[in-house]
Amino acid sequence: MNDPTGFPAPAYARMVLAPLFDGYQRYFREHLLAVHHAHGIMLRERGWLTRAQTDAIFAALADATAQTANKILEYSGEHEDYFFWLEAQLADRLGRDLAGRLHTGRSRNDIDHTILRMVMRERLLGLLGQLHHLVGTLIRRAEENTDTLVMAYTHNQPAQPTTFAHYLGALIEALLRDSTRLLRAYAIVDRCPLGAAAITTSGFRLDRARTAELLGFGAVLENSYGCIAGTDHIAETYSALKILLLGLGRFVQDLNTWSSFEVGHLRIPDAFVQISSIMPQKRNPVPIEHLRLLCSLAAGRAETVLLTLHNTPFTDMNDSEGPVHEAGYEAFDTVARVLELLEALMAVVGIDQERVRAHIEQACATITELADSLVRREGIPFRQSHEIAARIARQIIAQGISLSALPMATFIDAFAGVTGQAPETSEAELRTICAPEHFVSVRDMFGGPARMRESLESYKLDLLAQQKRASVHRACIDTAARLRHAELS
Repeated sequence: MNDPTGFPAPAYARMVLAPLFDGYQRYFREHLLAVHHAHGIMLRERGWLTRAQTDAIFAALADATAQTANKILEYSGEHEDYFFWLEAQLADRLGRDLAGRLHTGRSRNDIDHTILRMVMRERLLGLLGQLHHLVGTLIRRAEENTDTLVMAYTHNQPAQPTTFAHYLGALIEALLRDSTRLLRAYAIVDRCPLGAAAITTSGFRLDRARTAELLGFGAVLENSYGCIAGTDHIAETYSALKILLLGLGRFVQDLNTWSSFEVGHLRIPDAFVQISSIMPQKRNPVPIEHLRLLCSLAAGRAETVLLTLHNTPFTDMNDSEGPVHEAGYEAFDTVARVLELLEALMAVVGIDQERVRAHIEQACATITELADSLVRREGIPFRQSHEIAARIARQIIAQGISLSALPMATFIDAFAGVTGQAPETSEAELRTICAPEHFVSVRDMFGGPARMRESLESYKLDLLAQQKRASVHRACIDTAARLRHAELS
């Protein structure tokens, strides 16, 4: 790297080739070895290599990689990249003739694109495992809180009472949809481009289906031009990742609001609370802020990958290869931190029922059910019942009393003022109608808070089905590894 006139130029080596060499070793060298094994096995089966030749090549590969295991080589500039460094190691051990035969019918293009997809598969399966674990924890917490009241907000204002289980159910459904998107992305990533060579395949009769099988891919990516030029599998993956993070970030923002002093609905255990260095009374649930920060960081890193692909040519290019994926791995690593921290937090938080009930009362949050009940009990149009409820709400809020303490006379006056007649609803019935438990219990339509136990059983089945799909993908990769190992023995 010290010769200013020869390749590589020192600045190019320092700024580009050395970081690439380092990144390749960190993320890709085990997968490159798997590709070498799969291709060598296929070449032997197709008659381009003998058993003795593949045995010698594989032994040399094992020797070369064993000497560099668990350490990162420093880039010297002697070889352009890690691929050529390893090829030189084989030539030193085998001679250039035999070492060079392993590359029959291949290009670094199809090798690199295959390796990138292999790493993305691993990342997606790891993320799916964490996501499914989080969903399982949320389902368990929802089962424990089917009767726990919370305030549902709209436009950042108290709206109606519901249950903590119902609220968590909305997040569970969203995360299951995120899982579906990630599994769909996996299916697109899980197509093998090996055999496309530079971009048009080659004149050698290679068995692309066999190398795909030996690498655990679900299918062969057919068009060889698209194998090298296509980036939709990258866009699909990081778009799904960003959608997941946007949803999680919104949920975390709710946790932040619910845990504020003024709201105080969410109880955070001391293990997740930091103190102030000067104010002894402070209980700062800063892990929630860190969750929000990590969601934003990970979403931004996913967007970095997507923006890098924008307005690039539909051909082979460095814009969609190693460095871009390395940036994307930071998104995966960050969302892994989000999922682990969020699951730990959600396993232990609680709801302050006394505080929630007080706010339900102060906000007249059950008065929607009063309007609904008057339609059913009194037979009046909803517009009239809504006006009655609105009059009552304005009056009791102005007087500073709660809906449960609503004087019967006030109710009768409001009813008569709108309808011109006395209500048939008794005072006992009025108290029941205004209770938050009643509000929840009559909302027993499909998807409502009174149907949560049924919904949770459905979520369990959906989660199990998605876990099984991920397990099938993992088994395919593991089976391929065993196939290669058996061929190497």
